[in-house]
Amino acid sequence: MRLFSLNAKVSVLALALAALPGVAAAQTAAPGETDDNVPESTVQPDLEQNQPANDIVVTGSRIRRPDFQAPNPVVSLDSETLQASGTTNLTDFLTGYPALIGSSTGGDNSGSGAGIGYTGLNLLNLRNLGTDRTLVLVDGRRHVSGVPGSQAIDVNTIPTDLVERIDVLTGGASAIYGADGVSGVVNFILKKNFEGITARGQAGISEQGDAGQRFFTVTAGHNFGDRANLAIAYEYGKEDRLTTRDRRRLRGTNLTGFYLNPDDTETGGNNNDGIADYIPLSGIRYFDTNREGGIDVDWDGFPDYFVNAGGGLTAFDPGRFIPDYYQQGGNATLVSDYGNDLLPSVERHVVNAIGHFDVSPALSFFAEGKYANIESYSLGQPTFDYYLLIEPDNPFIPTALRQAAIDNGGLLLNRDNFDLGQRGETIKRETIRGVLGARGDLGNDFNYEVSYVYGQSKVRNHYVGDIYDDRFYAALDAVTGPNGQVTCRVNLQPGWSPNQPYESRDVFDPTTFQPGQCAPLNLFGENQASQAALDFIRVNTLDRSKVEQHVVNATLTGDLGSLFTLPGGDVGFAVGAEYREEKSNFTPDPIAAQGLTFTNALAVDDGKFNVKEVFGEVRVPLLSDRAFFRRLEFGGAVRLSDYSTIGTTTTWKVDGTWAPVRDITFNGTYSRAVRAPNIGELFGGLSQTYEFITDPCNSNQIQNGTANRAANCAALLTSLGVADPAGYRDPRSTNIPGFQGGNPDLGEEAATTWTAGAVFQPRFIPGLTLRADWYDIKLKNAINFVDPEELAELCVDQASLDNVFCGGIVRQNGGTTAGQITGFTVTPQNVAQFVTAGLDVNINYRLNAGKIGKFNLNLVGNYLDRLEFIGTPGAPVTDSRGEAYAPKYTANFDLTWTKGPYTINYGLSWFDKTLRFTNQEVDGNPDIVAPEYLYYKERWVHDLYASVDVGDNMQFFGGVNNFLGERPSIGANTYPVSSVGRFFFAGARVKFAGF
Repeated sequence: MRLFSLNAKVSVLALALAALPGVAAAQTAAPGETDDNVPESTVQPDLEQNQPANDIVVTGSRIRRPDFQAPNPVVSLDSETLQASGTTNLTDFLTGYPALIGSSTGGDNSGSGAGIGYTGLNLLNLRNLGTDRTLVLVDGRRHVSGVPGSQAIDVNTIPTDLVERIDVLTGGASAIYGADGVSGVVNFILKKNFEGITARGQAGISEQGDAGQRFFTVTAGHNFGDRANLAIAYEYGKEDRLTTRDRRRLRGTNLTGFYLNPDDTETGGNNNDGIADYIPLSGIRYFDTNREGGIDVDWDGFPDYFVNAGGGLTAFDPGRFIPDYYQQGGNATLVSDYGNDLLPSVERHVVNAIGHFDVSPALSFFAEGKYANIESYSLGQPTFDYYLLIEPDNPFIPTALRQAAIDNGGLLLNRDNFDLGQRGETIKRETIRGVLGARGDLGNDFNYEVSYVYGQSKVRNHYVGDIYDDRFYAALDAVTGPNGQVTCRVNLQPGWSPNQPYESRDVFDPTTFQPGQCAPLNLFGENQASQAALDFIRVNTLDRSKVEQHVVNATLTGDLGSLFTLPGGDVGFAVGAEYREEKSNFTPDPIAAQGLTFTNALAVDDGKFNVKEVFGEVRVPLLSDRAFFRRLEFGGAVRLSDYSTIGTTTTWKVDGTWAPVRDITFNGTYSRAVRAPNIGELFGGLSQTYEFITDPCNSNQIQNGTANRAANCAALLTSLGVADPAGYRDPRSTNIPGFQGGNPDLGEEAATTWTAGAVFQPRFIPGLTLRADWYDIKLKNAINFVDPEELAELCVDQASLDNVFCGGIVRQNGGTTAGQITGFTVTPQNVAQFVTAGLDVNINYRLNAGKIGKFNLNLVGNYLDRLEFIGTPGAPVTDSRGEAYAPKYTANFDLTWTKGPYTINYGLSWFDKTLRFTNQEVDGNPDIVAPEYLYYKERWVHDLYASVDVGDNMQFFGGVNNFLGERPSIGANTYPVSSVGRFFFAGARVKFAGF
């Protein structure tokens, strides 16, 4: 489970670091100097037509600057870099960079890996502190969320081909842009001032003929004299669905995973006997169930028979037992059968319009509009049932077992319901966004801008392949009617008491149907259910949600040069005010809201808040062009916010820049940032959810926790009536029902962030730019939605059982199942702390080799020094550095050669090996796995891209990603590389003159 994950580490050997073409520190040239030593990719284009060519608005500051030197570490990725990546998915592109390695892609949000309503979403996660802590902007302005109750932006709505550059910023963002930027900002800068028509088409496919991508975009713009410009762009993208069955290594008995070693001599916990606790095994099955229905005759919890394809009884073969609930061999359901989608199907239509009209230098009106229609589809696993009670008079019971059923009061059935259909989601998301504003030059180097942003996201989630619980249990209780025909008992007995699941004893009264409508269901054997029964029990539900955003912003920027000038230049400033209102509503399907489907009972979520803010920023250039002070300046920013939910907050930052000589510049920032709780965290109603929970008090799990776990588990289990706490073992392999909801008493999170770094541009190596920045983020009072598994672990890993986590876990008190976890309630709390620190290194070297051509070498890398999480004050520190999705070292390397119309690019995405288990598990269990399997292998993904310009109006391009065919590590489906394999792509771009 990935709580958070951070970028990785950069080696002291700079040559191990990397980047894609066009990547560079966004600020690299000192004032008054030429740009000869600045890579072309760092020269950022004007943001608006009426903005002077040398006047730059850098992400992380509202003050226009005459240069690229700013204290905040910003990495800028340009449109050429994006095209050379070969993907049309912005998040897949950005996850190749260290700061965004843990972002949530379509592959993460597909199949059973997607939370309800998340299929197809692409969410950015900066520094892996969470998607809600990453502030995503478009042209420096906020964008409406794509997730109900959240502030997270669905990157699918960003038009790929309109992106001019992407700025990634760490440090001090909350004081400039407001809440949600505690880990930083990702700012998408879009192209403007179109004249003529441009079009681009691209298609790609894997070497196995699947995972295809199609992309087409056209943009048309026109200048109306020197005063106005209007452009409209349409973009279409299609990404194909990919399933585990499409990959031989992931289907049938080929699938390999790590399971408890059946030959291990350990009993009742870890004794460090030198025998690996987990080993790689293939052909693994769930030991107590199968697709045909495992029939338990003697009620001992384990199947004895099933009905085969010919209608006869076959003995259930348990194969070789693999702890805790698996088998190898035999005829149970293969674990690989439950493998589902690796990638969702995503289809995107995005239309953008942008224009401006200049009345005079003092007044220019601008407007933007966007409509995005995105449809995602993915299938997960089917329903499954354990210990279904089949009444003894059920006519579908095999003849040979009928007497046993009568003698025992019925039969129990364990079943994986593949023949009833896979569950999944078809989600349609519609986003509209409009921007209206005015800006102008007031003279004396003063500029203003006033803007209004409206955004709306509507989501319709069709949940397919689900089953009515009340109808399922009614149809299961079949009897022979007076006419000799099989029918449902409820059709004959209006006072029918529903067939109850053996374990949970839930009761589902007939709510969605009337007696006489029920069609009997035969679950003995696969594909034995009648079409009438399938039609009766199946249901497709529809959830709806709507998110709205209103933002009004007014900013005045300029400098005080008309009043005074410092030895280093004019003092720059920005002041302004902002009003923002966020609304979110989620309405579940009425059937789902009642808990009448296999999934969960979903609550109506409805909430809103507003915030009023004032902010200011200043840049003070103290000295310039002096001995040892080529440049010396400091700056600061402050933002005062008044939330309708949590009251007032204050964020601020200070920064400084010192360049003793033109070759080197030192930068630093120190800031305090806040994040206000979002609507879902505050107002989310209690919704039912299900989770697999491995009990931390199991005898084989005691060693995987803190030193407190053994004593706490012994005390807890004893109090619940467990006779032998030391030998306790919960053998179940079922989902456990629980509830999840919001907490209106939440307060704001607070982060302290500092960065320190240097920019090197040595005159003796023309074309070389190197920037290195250390970052340190400490987030306190963090809102933590603890995973139920972790909740159970945190309960018994504290110094005592008197903690905030134990109250969220419900265990059975007394009886034959004493001690077992039977439920949980998860709500967010301001109890957590995150700490992360590391080094970002960004190198760009541009060489003009004359007749040979031009070379551009880019390196972006990260060294992860700390990545720690504390669940609650006083709780043990969880160190995640070096675990999966949190490598110590991460790097991207790209080399681009250009000569005339030809361009060739080679790219390498790399990170070092990562632990297969957590640091805590490895530290507490030295023989958890054999040394050769302790780590997932390193990531090595090699890419090639080439393009050729045909005249001035056409370009052809193509390439292959992962051309060496790197595969996931043993025991993993998508890590450290995806299962797509080699991916080929080709396309063309054309442009036509103005019209």
